[in-house]
Amino acid sequence: MYYYYLMSPDDTDLVFKVLAHHARRTMLDVVKRSPGCAVSEVEGHIELSRVEVLRHLRVLERAGLITSRKEGRVRRLYVNAVPIQMIHERWTTEWSSFWSSKLTRVKYRIEEGRKGKHGRIEQEGTDHDHTRADDLPDRDRGDQRRHLA
Repeated sequence: MYYYYLMSPDDTDLVFKVLAHHARRTMLDVVKRSPGCAVSEVEGHIELSRVEVLRHLRVLERAGLITSRKEGRVRRLYVNAVPIQMIHERWTTEWSSFWSSKLTRVKYRIEEGRKGKHGRIEQEGTDHDHTRADDLPDRDRGDQRRHLA
């Protein structure tokens, strides 16, 4: 059973708090690599007592990050990636649009600064670059002479 819901700020905080613990992240990784694994399989990958493993699994379940299904005496565990995906989409969507608009403005400013007398963008190092080595300060002359040679 997977949970599909809108996350409130409290839900988001809970997911971050739950994922802040190294043992829970390790358990989540184990369950992600082996969907349907038993609790005993998770225990084999972490140096905690069975009681501690069960306590951490309950916390992961309450946060909606793991779901379980009973099959006889075995409890099968599955990752529910929806809460993590929702956090990812919220942050990447907002931040990527923020930074992409900033980078687009930088791109246009750079291109504006490189426009020549005919309104076309001039590439550095082309025939339109009339910088002479004698026009440069002493510290830059060596590099420019090698470039022009």
